[in-house]
Amino acid sequence: MSSKSITIGQYIPGNTFMHYLDPRAKLIALFLFIAAIFFVEVMWGFAPLVVLVLLLYFIAGVPYRFLLRGIRPIIYIAVLTMILHLFFTGGGEVLFRYGVFTIERAGLEMGLFTVFRLLLLVFITMLVTLTTTPLSLTGAMEQFLKPLNYLKVPVSDLAMVLTIALRFIPTLMEESERIVKAQMARGASFGEGSIFRRIRFLVPVVVPLFISAFRRADELAVAMESRCYRVGMKRTRMKEFRFHWRDYSTMGASLLLLLAIVWWRYFI
Repeated sequence: MSSKSITIGQYIPGNTFMHYLDPRAKLIALFLFIAAIFFVEVMWGFAPLVVLVLLLYFIAGVPYRFLLRGIRPIIYIAVLTMILHLFFTGGGEVLFRYGVFTIERAGLEMGLFTVFRLLLLVFITMLVTLTTTPLSLTGAMEQFLKPLNYLKVPVSDLAMVLTIALRFIPTLMEESERIVKAQMARGASFGEGSIFRRIRFLVPVVVPLFISAFRRADELAVAMESRCYRVGMKRTRMKEFRFHWRDYSTMGASLLLLLAIVWWRYFI
């Protein structure tokens, strides 16, 4: 898989409304939107949410090709989910029968409904990560987890680890892609032969990738120590988080969306 198809850890710079939102407001709005997705119980109920997601991508200036990139990492999960519902969810008209295998209308509808819900979850989450730097995201998570400090949980250190992990996902993907191309130039074939042969060809990729990862980790540790980073010490931020009118309006709109879907589900 090409590193360009991995959206985790990627950030698209911009000067749009979405980019200027406080990361805490984005996470709150994201949780409210996800709750709204799970309150939808019919397929056509996703229509306004799909329109809203497409509109948000347009406002954020994120190319729609990233939607296709977001599908690639979960394609196997979506296919497996569809298959399980097709053959193990019964009810309604029989659409296909072969021996002990039967596909009924309820299984098809539930499979499509679940896959559609999964795609919406991925697309809206991906929009937040594409318009927010990993450092801002982890800073917002640290703000939400601050009460755990009273339980002696090292929230700041966990946030730092998460920041480093998100930062180096694209770097390691690019490194693995370079190693694969170098091995292919030496005659290695990763897509031919038996499964054991393919696994054997992965060894020359995994070993140098681990060596490179450990080398980067050692260089990062030296750099952090040279900048007087100490575990457990209280640190200030160069940019403090502050809510503005756009943050309150975004959270309010997300809450209204959730309440509208709940009202439509239980009172109509």
